[in-house]
Amino acid sequence: MTLRLGGLTVLVLMPLAVALGRWLAVRSFRGKAVVEAALALPLVLPPTVIGFYLLVVFGSGSWLGQAYERLFGHALVFTFQGLLVASVIVNIPFAVQPVQRAFEAIAPDLRDAAATCGMSWWRMVRRIELPLAWPGILTGMVLTFAHTLGEFGVVLMVGGSIPGETKTIAISIYDRVQAFDDAAAGRMAALLLAISLVAIALSYVLTQRMVRRRV
Repeated sequence: MTLRLGGLTVLVLMPLAVALGRWLAVRSFRGKAVVEAALALPLVLPPTVIGFYLLVVFGSGSWLGQAYERLFGHALVFTFQGLLVASVIVNIPFAVQPVQRAFEAIAPDLRDAAATCGMSWWRMVRRIELPLAWPGILTGMVLTFAHTLGEFGVVLMVGGSIPGETKTIAISIYDRVQAFDDAAAGRMAALLLAISLVAIALSYVLTQRMVRRRV
């Protein structure tokens, strides 16, 4: 279930992160610093604070929670769907910032040259910008996936600890420690460490190969 949450978070968030990251990289506008600061808030806010606000927004006392309950017949909080939405929100800076930096590293002259050659906007993005920004996109994917695996505070606040529905491996480790089952907690912690290490190492290897091919 934890891997499913991580994979779906990447699938849902990364297209939005690519669009938002590129927009922030190439556009200058008044209030841009405020937008970037708002997107970076999950990096500095305690997870319990984020979880509390999401719990209020998703709860039956809010218009969003009421609308969701009318449409689907059940509340958004303490469900996998609510957990997925919360995971997407809390992972925004981990996905957007690497993508934005990758697009910022593309020389503006390349965009001007593509426009001069008559390339359409979409073709320029697809054939030039996305390949050049791919290492940053890959980094965002890995950071999002790895962070989702280890997220605890937001998961506990929004999803609770419902077996088979919202109980991730991070929550399971906490429960095992509370039950003084150090052996089970140690096995799950080692598994989480191994998965995270492999994911990050793989991203480094792939990124280095891409850089060598360009050189």
